[in-house]
Amino acid sequence: MEKSAFNMLVLVGCVGMFLLLSTQCSAEQHEVGGKQGWDESTDFDTWASGQTFKVGDTLVFKYSPMHSVAELGSEDAYKKCDVGSATNSMSDGNSVVKLTKAGTRYFACGTMGHCGQGMKVKITTVSASSSGSSSSSPSSNATPTSTSTSGATRFAGSFVFVAVFLVLSSSMHILC
Repeated sequence: MEKSAFNMLVLVGCVGMFLLLSTQCSAEQHEVGGKQGWDESTDFDTWASGQTFKVGDTLVFKYSPMHSVAELGSEDAYKKCDVGSATNSMSDGNSVVKLTKAGTRYFACGTMGHCGQGMKVKITTVSASSSGSSSSSPSSNATPTSTSTSGATRFAGSFVFVAVFLVLSSSMHILC
């Protein structure tokens, strides 16, 4: 009876570890602007169009002290570069924004003139179960991210699960 209880405990532990790893590996971190980061020379429209932002992902804004990040509350404020109406302002040089729900969010540099020169980005977040493009019905409460994890990371998480399971299984047979 003890042996089967131990086996069940190991199985439940492995399943729990697998679920934890698969959840962690599904969220992506998007570094806004890619390698150039949050900078005036970056084409943010092109960068964003090549990304798929999902609920649970994060945006990372990396920038010098001459910049900041202002989250704007509407598309109108975004189009007009109205950074004075920002719903959130960040200036630490490494700002992280979690995408908590589907919809569209707007970000601009708070430094005078930078938004007008194109230092702004519109992020559309889709539900985590969506696998299509980065467009969905807009909502002003989606949160963006900026570096992507790859399928290799998901594969590595699965590989770790299998390896742990095999080690535990072998240990169980040696101990019993």
